[in-house]
Amino acid sequence: MKKVWITSLAQDESRVQTLMSLLQTYGLQPGGHFWLDDLAKMGWAGPREELAAKETALWLIMGPAASLDQQSVRLGLSLLSLAVQADRGHAFPVLFLVTEGELQAEALPTPLRGVEVLPFASPTLGAKISARAGLAPKPLPVDYRLELHAVPGIGLWFEVGPAKGHAWKGAMFGVAGGEIDSHAVGPLGHLPERAVLNYPSKGLKLQAGETEYTAWAVQNELDDQTAYFVRVKGTPAAVLFGSFSESDAAEVFTLSLC
Repeated sequence: MKKVWITSLAQDESRVQTLMSLLQTYGLQPGGHFWLDDLAKMGWAGPREELAAKETALWLIMGPAASLDQQSVRLGLSLLSLAVQADRGHAFPVLFLVTEGELQAEALPTPLRGVEVLPFASPTLGAKISARAGLAPKPLPVDYRLELHAVPGIGLWFEVGPAKGHAWKGAMFGVAGGEIDSHAVGPLGHLPERAVLNYPSKGLKLQAGETEYTAWAVQNELDDQTAYFVRVKGTPAAVLFGSFSESDAAEVFTLSLC
């Protein structure tokens, strides 16, 4: 039986029970949680393991549109979305079920712009959820790797690197909001215990559009089996990363998180 994970942004037990009953009617096994809005304790990371499980076919986020007026909620959902994309790919299906108000996907932070927005009261909601859960997502290639490591007591680390078959001549990572306080280079997938950094740089000021970023960088060459790890204190409103370049025409990726 395929599983569906529900994230309820509001403490709305009645609607959650209604949704769970609807999913069971369509032969889907529901699971879920109420959203924990606690960035300091990385509460957003709680359901990552369940969403990463291969049995989970779909992620449902439900709540009033006004929930996303809270910057902390937008940031937390963005971080969890990045983690899910790292585990399941960028094509993993996510539906936002709006219980009140109106929501436009294109107005959401970058990691959430691929969600499908549906009204909770739609008479065809069950059929649409069942159809989305039954579709095998087609892989959506991206030009980079991005992973998150939320480790209590150690902090929030971003891991970035080139896509499979590509290489970067150095790497840089910048934040708008938050503060970088450590970096390392090592094999992808886990935090390195030690690292040799080639020509490390700190406090670089970069401009992308109207946003200014403070970046750290290294000149270690990265392939698709190595990564650049950066620890961030606080939660950035946006991040910038890519291959290191001393020119103003560097090719970088930017993600808004709130």
